[in-house]
Amino acid sequence: MAEHVYIERIADYVGHEVTVKGWLYAKTDKGKLQFLQVRDGTGIVQCIVFKKSVAPEQFEIAQRLTQESSLIVTGVVRADERAPGIPGGYEIDVGDLQVVQLVTEEYPISPKEHGVDFLMQHRHLWIRSSRQWAVLRVRATIIKAIRDWLDSHGFILMDTPILTPAACEGTTTLFETNYHGTPAYLSQSGQLYNEATIMAFGRVYCFGPTFRAEKSKTRRHIQEFWMVEPEAAYVDMWQNMEIQEQFVSYLVQTTLQTRAAELKLLGRDVSRLEKVEPPFPRLHYDEAVAMINKAAAAGAVVPPNDEPVPPISWGDDFGAPHETYVAEQFEKPVFVHHYPTAAKAFYMAQEPDRPETCRSSDLLAPEGYGEIIGGGERSSDLAFLEAQIERHRLPREAYEWYLDLRRFGSVPHSGFGLGVERTVMWICGLNHIRETIPFPRLLGRIYP
Repeated sequence: MAEHVYIERIADYVGHEVTVKGWLYAKTDKGKLQFLQVRDGTGIVQCIVFKKSVAPEQFEIAQRLTQESSLIVTGVVRADERAPGIPGGYEIDVGDLQVVQLVTEEYPISPKEHGVDFLMQHRHLWIRSSRQWAVLRVRATIIKAIRDWLDSHGFILMDTPILTPAACEGTTTLFETNYHGTPAYLSQSGQLYNEATIMAFGRVYCFGPTFRAEKSKTRRHIQEFWMVEPEAAYVDMWQNMEIQEQFVSYLVQTTLQTRAAELKLLGRDVSRLEKVEPPFPRLHYDEAVAMINKAAAAGAVVPPNDEPVPPISWGDDFGAPHETYVAEQFEKPVFVHHYPTAAKAFYMAQEPDRPETCRSSDLLAPEGYGEIIGGGERSSDLAFLEAQIERHRLPREAYEWYLDLRRFGSVPHSGFGLGVERTVMWICGLNHIRETIPFPRLLGRIYP
């Protein structure tokens, strides 16, 4: 009996008879030759059914095969550099063919152009296409690399609640639910809980879904996304940025090494990704504002739509055009640090000699992808945090446990949050975030 093998390992079986179990991705009919593109989840391989090499009924089946029919093929692997597939360069000369299910209805997604709404309505089928398959394979690699780097650098996984009694990133983007008669919210971030666990474990991270009820339809926003949030005791803002640049560089270089075929399929120009290694440039918010306003006065534009760079007032947070322009001035991701205190979350540590600024930083990816990380040093000042909670009109009783962390053994500490989907979008070179997660939750769309 021929060994069942996965297509991604097909190169190890040249000259051997193997069995591949999968689905028909595409077919070319050349009369006495049927060229079947068979995918199995790990790759695509060309399987050649020659009329003289199989039983008459099997050749007839090959002729009748329809897109996405499930099948099992057995044959001898041979190398041919012209053979298409992922990985390319290998074919299977079929000796036996079995159909598990013959698709009798027309498959909804064909090689013709389809609108975005149609594809999103059929997302459960769209993920079978080679492009979506490649993106989600890259996503899986990035997630594994995230865990590998953190696990090997002293960070311990801590699972934080998805149902929470209070906001972390602002009260205007909360999804509210009923928790046995008490209002509760889907988590915006696990950071506040991580600030508790670092006092027990030193370095921790949480990794899970987060939810932001943002009324936004931009190409960078999604309602439900995955975020990894490392936090570390006795780490200041500058050390935090060093951790981030080592971490992000590892994610990029690991993806380049292990998913070269997928990035090639996506048409990704990897030349700029190859430059992503420490150190990353650092830019003070003051410098960034001056840079933006100089560009705005000169009539500079930003890709992809040649949108004019708008001026910015000191104290404002950056919009997408601002982030794009700043990042485009550098070959690598760039840190912008010391944002205005009023523009950031209530817990950010103030700069003692300039309290209108805080020890925060955003990491901006080049090529128009904007912020992929937000982070900074957390305030250890109990009185300041009490005043901030009041200033932001947050319910004091929901944060008493958080204030306890400043009463009992507080230390300088920092952390950051990296959005998986934004990172996948950047590394893959995608135009929209909806392709970066199997089933995206967008404003106005929750099906399928």
